[in-house]
Amino acid sequence: MIMTNGRAALCVGINEFKNFSGNNLRGCVNDANDMAFALKELLGFEDDDITILTDSKATKAAIISNLGKMIKDAKAGKLSCIVFSMSSHGTQVPDVGGDEPDRYDEAFCPHDLTSRGNNWDPAHIIVDDELRDLFAQLPDGVRLEVWLDTCHSGTGLKAIDLLPDRKPRYIPPPTLEAFRAVEDRRPRGLARGLLEKGITDQILWAACRADQTSADANIDGGWHGAFTFYFCRELRASKNNLTRAKLLARVRGGLSGDYNQIPQLECDDINRKQKLG
Repeated sequence: MIMTNGRAALCVGINEFKNFSGNNLRGCVNDANDMAFALKELLGFEDDDITILTDSKATKAAIISNLGKMIKDAKAGKLSCIVFSMSSHGTQVPDVGGDEPDRYDEAFCPHDLTSRGNNWDPAHIIVDDELRDLFAQLPDGVRLEVWLDTCHSGTGLKAIDLLPDRKPRYIPPPTLEAFRAVEDRRPRGLARGLLEKGITDQILWAACRADQTSADANIDGGWHGAFTFYFCRELRASKNNLTRAKLLARVRGGLSGDYNQIPQLECDDINRKQKLG
């Protein structure tokens, strides 16, 4: 990865799961490519600023390695902005830290997702705590912007989510025992899991609320994450002349009625009132 303008991005999209082919998706690779295109077309990123990992290349090791490389470069003063987008299944694990037993941790499914015993194998699942620990290393003055088109709870499933033109981006825990370990616990929410409270310049976009599902959907003749599709559409339509708050409102408007998800934006008021870039 060669940084030409002090910015770097990692765009991840996973349709195919090595050990869970029955849970394959259709729109996540398109999401990764759409996000990369939007970064170049509207935000001034160069080809060499962006790494795209899809399907078999998007293992946990590869994702964490690429994020670690960007953070190392940021700590060395080479980067002032880091972008991370991920489209895949989400899932749940019991609170691995043990400090909040009434909650569960949100987790993200890489291509090599697999179970070990009753639960997901830690070597092949990405828990929000791991991402938080990576992002917490960023020095002051480095902007982090994250887009996650996944969902982390099956409780939001409704009949509309089972229509043939869409599929929820959620894999339940691998066994009944693992499901019971998180059943009836409260999600703490991605913002708390991924971003350190009180740190500015860390911005999180999530495709839905913690109690909702995110759709992998057939839209305009192709498969996409519904959130990513409408986000990129509104970003192009506005030519990136909207604040993040106004862009969020446009995306929510595009999704309303047809999709059971409300995208979320977590950042401070200053970044909320600014446009991307």
